[in-house]
This record gives sequence, C-alpha cells and structure tokens, in this order.
Amino acid sequence: MAEPLRPGEDALSERAQQLLRTLIESYIRDGLPVGSRTLSRESQLNLSAATIRNVMADLEEHGFVISPHTSAGRVPTDKGYRFFVDTLLRYRPPELAELDELRRSLEMRAGDSKALVTAASQLLSSLTQLAGVVTVTREVHAELSQIEFLGLSGNRVLAILVVNEHEVHNRVLQLQRHFTAEELRGAARHLNEQFRGQQIAGVRAQLLAQLQETREQMNRLMLDAITLAQGAFALQPQERESDVVIAGETNLMGFAGLSNVERLRRLFEAFNEKNDILHLLDQSLHAQGVQIFIGHESGYQILDDCSVVAAPYTVDEQVVGVVGVIGPTRMAYERVIPVVDIAARMLGSALNPRG
Repeated sequence: MAEPLRPGEDALSERAQQLLRTLIESYIRDGLPVGSRTLSRESQLNLSAATIRNVMADLEEHGFVISPHTSAGRVPTDKGYRFFVDTLLRYRPPELAELDELRRSLEMRAGDSKALVTAASQLLSSLTQLAGVVTVTREVHAELSQIEFLGLSGNRVLAILVVNEHEVHNRVLQLQRHFTAEELRGAARHLNEQFRGQQIAGVRAQLLAQLQETREQMNRLMLDAITLAQGAFALQPQERESDVVIAGETNLMGFAGLSNVERLRRLFEAFNEKNDILHLLDQSLHAQGVQIFIGHESGYQILDDCSVVAAPYTVDEQVVGVVGVIGPTRMAYERVIPVVDIAARMLGSALNPRG
C-alpha cells in the first residue's frame, strides 16, 4: 500500500510526488481528468491500480487533487499546482529560434519605449499562446532630446518636448503673463543647454532644487526658463501611476476552464479596466525573479481560474515595470516561467540606453 500522509502534514512520499507530477502534466497537456490507468501507464512506476488509487485518495484528502462530479479521474487543485511549481517542475527553456525572434523584435524598436513595451506584450502572447501583459511607468527612459516653446493667444504657450530622440509630446501652458517670441527662444535655449540628454524625472528634481534659491540669485532669463519649465515638465495626472499593456486576450477563449461565456465576459472586463490586474502585477515590482499567482492566490475573484506569471524588469538598475502572462491554471508552467524570465531581462536591456 502507499505510505499514507500523516494527518495535518503536506509531506509527500517520492511515489506520491511522481504520481502528482504525472497527473498534473497529463492534465495540463490534455485538459481531461486523469484516472488510474493513465497514471499507471505514464508514471513509469510499477504500481498496482489499487496502490495508485490509495495514493490518489491521500492526495485528495490533503487537498492536492479533487474528483470532478463527471468523472472518476482527478484534477489538480490550486494547492496541487503550487506544490508542483515549487517542488516538481522541470523547466523547458525557449528554443534558440524563439529567443532570436524575441531579441530581434525588441532590437528593431530600440529607442521607442512605447513600441518596445507593446512588442514585448505581443511576443509574450505569441510565444505562450496566453495573454501577454507588461506594466510600465510612463517615464521609462524618458530622456530629454529637445524642448521648444511656441506662443499662442491668451497668454498660452505650446511646449514641444522631444523625448528619446523622436517621441514628441505637446503641452499647452496657461501662464500669468505674455511671453515674447524672443523670451521663449531664450528660455528654450537655456533649458536645452542645461538639461538635454537628462532623464525627465531628474530634470524635475533639479527644477525643484533651483526653485529653492532666492529669486535675487536668478537673472531674467533663468526666471523665464524656470517659469516655462514648471509647466512643461509637470507630472501629468495620467502619468502618476503605471499603465499596463495587454495582448492576446482572445487566446484564453480556447481553454475549457475559461470558456464559460459569463466568466470570459467578466475576465475581458477586468482586462479592459486593468486596475485589478495592475495592482496584482505591482506586487511583483520588488520581487526577486519570477512571481507566480495560482488561482485564488491572486486575491481577485475574477482570476480564480487563472494563473499569473510575472517578473520585474529594470532600466538603469531601477525596477520600472513588470512583464508577465495571464492564462488558465492549466498552463504549461515549465515553458511559461522561463519565457517570462528571459523576456523581462531582454526588455530591460532593450530599454537601457547603456544596455
């Protein structure tokens, strides 16, 4: 007979672990409850059907598997998947051709942070056939290339910021007084000389420091430049938090566990609203390596039938976002986890100006 688990313990004998691994791998592959005959054939253990049934009964008693009402076979629970991922998983790294595709696609978009983030999300979806997600602070490698000012009517000025060489951002500033064309040119020239090539966040910090100085220490040109720069570099409301880019949501329609129309509708609504997903992924911002949320572990009911695999990525040695995938709990973890890990490293390298 199988060695029973002592009450209250989650320790598994070697053969219980082997049978659990076989069951989960079979269920991930086929999506069907797994019976004793399949376990006997695929586990490579010389065990009788009775012994296998006893081990399965122990695993079920301790919450690693359950028996669906429609079948004598069993399927893994969130707890079973967690033990599998933490203890039994054998990783399968991406193929060289897949790595080349990922690297080449990101390199083609080097210098354009928005395009890189979108490409990373789409590539994750393509490689895993799940939903690819990437969170990004809106200032990822936002380096000032040039700033110009154009006078408008009513004491308004159009600030034109060129970021990362070719990303153009326009902002209309409402000012307290009229600025002449010469004043605008002089302020732009001063700001370009002082801040060109610097990160936008760093420019804001320097502006705040300069504002601490007494106005008597500033000449008129510096005062004009500071006045205009305050509006041009102000953090916009939509930039105060991270955003999330999602690709491949429709891939999830092909999984039996997620094919319920109402469940899919609510899941797609969550994708559209993004808040819950963003908050969940933000939990991975300060994690070491890949984080995995299985089913109920996410804390969001809409993701109870899903798993999220996520990893932080860095620019200039600072964590700036998270890459990951969302799919059913019945996902190919051995393949998905390495893909997410590598994608996070590659995206960080592509966004890093010194990468």
